Amino acid sequence: MTETHPHTQFSGRTSRRALASVAAAALIAGGALGSTLPSVTPAYAQALPKTPIEAPEHPPGSFAGIVNKVKPGVVSVKVKLDDSASSDDDDGPSQGQNLQNVPPQLREFFRRFGQNGPGGQPQPQQRQGSRGAVGSGFIISADGYVVTNNHVVDHAKTVQVTLDDGRTLDAKVIGKDAKTDVALLKINEGSNFPYVQFGKTAPQVGDWVVAIGNPFGLGGTVTAGIVSARGRDIGAGPYDDFLQIDAPINKGNSGGPTFNVNGEVVGVNTAIASPSGGSVGLAFAIPAETVQAVVDQLRTDGKVARGYLGVQIQPVTQDIADGLGLDKAKGALVDHAESGTPAAKAGLKAGDVIEKVNGDTVDSARELSRRIAGMKPGAKVELSYLRGGKADTATVTLGAMPTDGTKIAAREDDSGNGQPRLGLNLAPAADVGLSDQGVAVVQVDPDGPAAAKGIEAGDVILDVGGQSVTRPSDVAAQIRTAESSGRKAVLMRVKSSKGQTRFVAVSLSKNAG
Repeated sequence: MTETHPHTQFSGRTSRRALASVAAAALIAGGALGSTLPSVTPAYAQALPKTPIEAPEHPPGSFAGIVNKVKPGVVSVKVKLDDSASSDDDDGPSQGQNLQNVPPQLREFFRRFGQNGPGGQPQPQQRQGSRGAVGSGFIISADGYVVTNNHVVDHAKTVQVTLDDGRTLDAKVIGKDAKTDVALLKINEGSNFPYVQFGKTAPQVGDWVVAIGNPFGLGGTVTAGIVSARGRDIGAGPYDDFLQIDAPINKGNSGGPTFNVNGEVVGVNTAIASPSGGSVGLAFAIPAETVQAVVDQLRTDGKVARGYLGVQIQPVTQDIADGLGLDKAKGALVDHAESGTPAAKAGLKAGDVIEKVNGDTVDSARELSRRIAGMKPGAKVELSYLRGGKADTATVTLGAMPTDGTKIAAREDDSGNGQPRLGLNLAPAADVGLSDQGVAVVQVDPDGPAAAKGIEAGDVILDVGGQSVTRPSDVAAQIRTAESSGRKAVLMRVKSSKGQTRFVAVSLSKNAG
């Protein structure tokens, strides 16, 4: 259900009537858990008597042997949508239609790349007068558990799967996770189904892969390519960690498997980047280790529970690293530790830079989010962090993430990339009635570098160089201290008029005081 437009776009998720399960440029996973999730083989798959599908240990020059082995485990998924997913009788939303029925993580992806909304065309499999979606999936156990994308079965009223042998069987949704765009189905009747297995190791860039699915309703279609990149963040959600493959993927491939040369599932096809809605060799798949961990929880609990620290974090940019005196721009900078949360109880504070989780290096704020979200509530985690240039550790018992998921998400620094001067008129915040603490920004030169950093009148500077400030002279004093210590920048913690805090690094080389 994609619609071709003359301008570069990302075509994606089925709207009402048309197929939403398209692996089109922006059928995105929400990101989610992340490749740091523990790789587990579900107990129910281990216990089943049926011998799993296995490919030859040394595949021949063609992929025929692999395909013949694994193809019986791949299914087409057809969904009849409930009334909440449809609003009119046309073929689908036009380019200008709003995105109210598109999941939030997809809306941002569409906006980011200039497409106003997903388009759609009716699919051959749809019955007259019904609204539905068509995608792909794969069986992971002999008793009929099926993995697909969340966006394929979202708002599903009924679900059917069509097997490689032509049988069409009813299925039900066991659970789904919008943040990773993973869903688990169960075929209602039958047993001894052919099934495939998840890969035991992550693929490397350059490895051959084979994708099988239901593009444009043409079930059982096989394409091949290589892994083009790993760890792709395409702005779909908080836990983006996609595999990029160049095997041709089109609408209807959503939820289908990508296999390695051993016939093991290494990814679930979810999105493509495309100027026309068709494959241009840029496809994205959710890593198998992420899918496994999500599926195991969905089967057991019908939902996914994620670990929760309770901190607002932002990336450590180079100018922030300079302000903190760090050699490299790595780690996650704590903006704020929410009162009463696991992070606050463990003593974490604004300005701490989290560098490691259980001894493993954290390169970015987004990576920290993925790692913590990949752990279960109640898990004990050792965090290594820097505070005032000194290394320290804290043991944190993770809580359960709130359902809105907002308090753990990494936040991009919105302060811009300019080299700012202060260029601000300041006053004690208490004197102007803005706050009991900090220094208020009274006026900002709209053409000055402070404005480019996102500082606005009404903001309150809480601390400079890690020290609390209450008067404009305190700000100047901390800047002089930073200069005398050889810092290239000074770090300020700023509270916006909306109550959010962030760190802003001001270059000392161009600071006007």
